[in-house]
This record gives sequence, structure tokens and C-alpha cells, in this order.
Amino acid sequence: MNINRLTIHETKEALSKGEFSSEELVASYADRIEKVDPKVDAFLLKCLDDAKEHAKKIDSEGKTESSILSGIPYALKDNICTKDIKTTAASKMLYNFVPPYSADVYERLQNLDSIMLGKVNMDEFAMGSSTENSAFKTTKNPWDLSTVPGGSSGGSAVAVAADMAAYALGSDTGGSIRQPASLCGVVGLKPTYGLVSRYGLIAFASSLDQIGTFTKDVEDAAIVLNAIAGHDAKDSTSLNISKKDYTVNLKRGAKGLKVGILKNFNTEGVQEEVKTAMDESIAAFKDAGAEIVEVDFRYFKQALAAYYIVACAEASSNLARYDGVRYGYRAKEYTDYIDMYYKTRSEGFGSEVKRRIMLGTYALSSGYYDAYYKKGMQVRTVIINEYNKIFEQCDVLMTPTSATTAFKIGEKVDDPLQMYMSDTFTVPINIAGIPAVSIPTKLDQKGLPIGIQIVGPALGEEKILQAAWALEQSFNFRKNQPSL
Repeated sequence: MNINRLTIHETKEALSKGEFSSEELVASYADRIEKVDPKVDAFLLKCLDDAKEHAKKIDSEGKTESSILSGIPYALKDNICTKDIKTTAASKMLYNFVPPYSADVYERLQNLDSIMLGKVNMDEFAMGSSTENSAFKTTKNPWDLSTVPGGSSGGSAVAVAADMAAYALGSDTGGSIRQPASLCGVVGLKPTYGLVSRYGLIAFASSLDQIGTFTKDVEDAAIVLNAIAGHDAKDSTSLNISKKDYTVNLKRGAKGLKVGILKNFNTEGVQEEVKTAMDESIAAFKDAGAEIVEVDFRYFKQALAAYYIVACAEASSNLARYDGVRYGYRAKEYTDYIDMYYKTRSEGFGSEVKRRIMLGTYALSSGYYDAYYKKGMQVRTVIINEYNKIFEQCDVLMTPTSATTAFKIGEKVDDPLQMYMSDTFTVPINIAGIPAVSIPTKLDQKGLPIGIQIVGPALGEEKILQAAWALEQSFNFRKNQPSL
């Protein structure tokens, strides 16, 4: 039995039957990391000794059955704070930052005795779509090491796709969970804004950021969402609503569901095999008893523009705190505090982060605020209203996750506009604050995964997971695996 290939629910069943112990499970994942990570460069920090000790304690205290995630190993994106464990956001600016507190999601998982294997790579401060913007290393896609894994949560996607973790957490500001999930052939869930606490998440754009999950199948996504969702008084945007069990209605199938498809679906720049996967997904839903409904969404182009105005403006504000005074990187040579501030930020931030800070500062500056930031927020309201109209006509909406499969490392890194276009199908969801999940469907002719995105109304996680589970059964993607 290859225990690294098992899903969370399969692993839990095997643990319950005594087929292996948590200590043996973690040892297997540790061996896999040592063997595979030098090829893919997913991990920034490995906590394998601590993970083995944690597993040993769980076994000795008989805690394996205390929760479904007890003894299950996972990876954590390196912008999620962990007390006394270095957290860098893949930036030179935070190369030595050790948080004095932990993120709410990390504490929830620790309380359930899930076992963290380490912190994984990302685009610096979560700004990027390829994980090429990390200050420390470039992560490779396990399906083809010459291609990108997507971003910004590329390390999280690769850790799961390469069987180096049973699941992983990432953050999604404009598609940073769903797009790498699509490119790496795993399930990526971005929950409703506020359903999962952002406390302890290093901020990029506070009104758009959301922590979510990477898993091997849809059932695992529901399991992990159960663990991390919930009100947190430390996060003022956290929703104070009753807890749900997202596994209860998961396997009802698609019969009776109304699945929306865009009438005005713009196929420009969309890979032919992605279009084929969409057609096959529509057919699969029909076969499963779903009703296909054509809907209008008139603001895709405006959504991308509004997103980059709002996101960059909030990034400019959030990243002003990194000044070399309180913590993190400080320039070694300077003449006065203004010079120190200038050199620290010039040396500490990478080019993509600087680009977005400058764009955001410009959009917020006197004389331009109304023309750019205010206009972006007005477009945001229009998009929210548009989604409300769409979900009056259907239960869920289906689109591609990414217009293409994984592209070559270095292919778009010098063309920011081309890179930004990678987020065409994902950014509107963050603007509206609604949930979406990407599931893998098939491989293209180059052997690279194709993802399909299921979108729902606010707090519509049950419906999107139900639809995604039904679609997952049709494609049975897990029969494929990267050859590493």
C-alpha cells in the first residue's frame, strides 16, 4: 500500500483498522519529502523531527480517533503565522521573522492533533500566479518540472500533488488557491469571505484575502473546511454563524441541480483542450441529472481591471508597515532614517511587490483616488449585484479555472499583463466574496491537468462541494499521477 497516495478519509479508515500508526504515516511522508522535494522545491521550512514527535505522542496517548484529522500530516503556506516557527511570506523582507502568535487556522488544526510537516513556498507576499516571485526558490510543477505550478500558493498545491502532504492550506486573493490547484491536478477550495478566520494571515489585500484548502479529492475539502471554518473574535470580518458539517449532503449527486453556464463565454486565449473539458463537464452534469442553464455575466474584463486597482491599493497600505524599524529586514548601510526606510524597502521587496505597491499608491494618491480606487470599488458593487442575479437563475456556476494548463517557467515572468490574465476566471469570485472550488478533470496532450471551477452564492459551500463531488465521480482524475 502506498500510504502517501491515500486521501484523508482513506488514511483515517486505515489508521482506525490499525494498518499503520500515525508515526509510520508521518515517517512515510517525511521520506517522500526528502526524496521528492529536491526536484520540486515546494518546502521553505521542514519541521519533520517535530512532526515525528507529535505523531509518536498521538499514538502513545491513543488520540488517533480523537478527530478525523488527528495524526494526519499537512503543509502550510508560509504567509500563515505559526508561533515560534519562522514565517517569511517568501520575502527577503521577512527572512528572519518568527511570529509571537499563531494564526487561528493553525491553532484549530493543532487542537485537532493534525501534524504540520512544514511551511511551503509561494509568490512573495502572495503576489503572483506562478510561484516564480519567491525570494528564495522557484517551485516546479510535478507533472512537468519545466512548468510552473501556478500561484501564489504553488508550494501548497505541489505538496499535495506530489504526495508530500495529505492536504495543505493556502490563501486566495484572486485565484491563488484555485489556479495552482488546476495546474497541479488537485482540489482547491476558496471559501466565502469571512467563513474562515484571516487572523494570522500576512495581509496582501485585506478585503480579498481568504484562507482555503488543497486536497486530493472533494470529500477531503469538506473535511478540512469543517475543521478550519468558524467564528473568530480576533478577526473583525469573521462571520458569526452556526457551524455546518459540509460532508452531510456531499454525496447527494447532481440530480435536480441547476448548473449555470456563461452565454457570453469569451473563448479568446482559452486552450482548446480546456474548452473540450468544459463541454465534457456539461455532458457529465446532464448525465447526472442536472439542468444546464445559460446565464449572462457582462463584466469579466472589468472585473480583472477592478481587482488589480483594489488589490494593489490595499497592498500599498498593508505593506507600508515593512520599514526596517520594528521587525524583518533592515538595510545595512544608510545615512539617516529616511535613507534607511528607502533602502530597506528597495532591497527587501522583489520587483512584483514593488510594482503593485507603486500601482496602489498611485491609485490612492490625491487627484487619482476618485478616478481609480473609487471607480474600482463601484465596479465591485456592480459585480456583486451581477452574481446575485446569476444565482437567482441557478444553484452553481461552472467555468474553466484557468484558460490554459501550466506554462513554462520563465515564459510570462517578464510580461506582467500576460501573467495577470492567468486570473481571468478566478478574480471575479474574490471581488464578490463568494465561494468557489476547482477540481481536476483530465490531462491535456502534454500530460498536464485541466481544472474546472464551480462557483456558488455567498455561504454556498454545500452546493458547490455537492456539484464538485458529482463531477469528480464522472472524471475519476485520481487514476492519474505525476511520475516523479
